[in-house]
Amino acid sequence: MGDMTIGAAAKAAGVGIETIRFYERRGLIPQPIKPERGYRTYPAEVIGRVRFIREAQSLGFSLREAAELLALQADPAADSGEVRERAAAKIGEIGEKIARLERIRGALGALIAACPGSGPLGDCSIMMAMLGDGLSSEEV
Repeated sequence: MGDMTIGAAAKAAGVGIETIRFYERRGLIPQPIKPERGYRTYPAEVIGRVRFIREAQSLGFSLREAAELLALQADPAADSGEVRERAAAKIGEIGEKIARLERIRGALGALIAACPGSGPLGDCSIMMAMLGDGLSSEEV
């Protein structure tokens, strides 16, 4: 696979053109030099980088973290233990987010149970909680 236009590179990577441009602006992929005539072209390696970034994101890594992982990949002295530590830390963060979401679900469930389901909004526990006039999510 030779050099490709931005459209072809985006299609091959399974992203939109704007994603390629965004990654260029963020320094995640190199921006090719525009020739005097014609279009910028992207080498096949860019496709791999874009796919790597997207996969890292799907596993919960931020763009900054994906960039750090790419830097490790490019470092011949890097050790897989570093990647393992980052992945383990990510699992910890995910656990904290899940716990927070479970608290939110519980609080919202309690607010729904306390809401009469009909009548004036002034009697709705959900609206009162969001306005700060009633049962708060911290109390639930």
